[in-house]
Amino acid sequence: MKENEIEIFYKKFSPRIFRYLQQYLPDEAAQELLNDVFFDAVEEITKLKKQKNLSAWLYKIAHNKMVDYYRKQKIKSFLLSQVPFLEIIAEEITQPEFILEKNKIRDNIETTILALSHNYQAILRMHYEEQMPIKLIALELNLSPKAAESLLYRARQQFIKVYERK
Repeated sequence: MKENEIEIFYKKFSPRIFRYLQQYLPDEAAQELLNDVFFDAVEEITKLKKQKNLSAWLYKIAHNKMVDYYRKQKIKSFLLSQVPFLEIIAEEITQPEFILEKNKIRDNIETTILALSHNYQAILRMHYEEQMPIKLIALELNLSPKAAESLLYRARQQFIKVYERK
């Protein structure tokens, strides 16, 4: 899409999508998710079939973004409710026995990763060590985002199989 087409596309659909998001989210979150919706839409629009209902497709993206937003909020609130418990655990993990066990697990993980194929090693390191999002990994590996997700899934499954044999 050209820049002026993106602007027209945004101006045409963003008010409706924003109102939809505002029904369920605080204004600041709605605005942030609106930007994410259109970023994803512009990125994926070339893959969209011509006869597809564009408006319904945008609402679906918005809905999925909202679900992700609330899922993250739920996890965050759970973690914050566990702070006293986490403080107790923090004291425990400084004990020498825990440090020894942690080092043993780290060694097992590294040995397992080295036993995997180069592609599996690369995607696992990018995602878990470098904290790269799937979209960036896809660009780096010259894959579509769906292909990158699929490769990451297969890498995790292979990691589990190899780790459980140790």
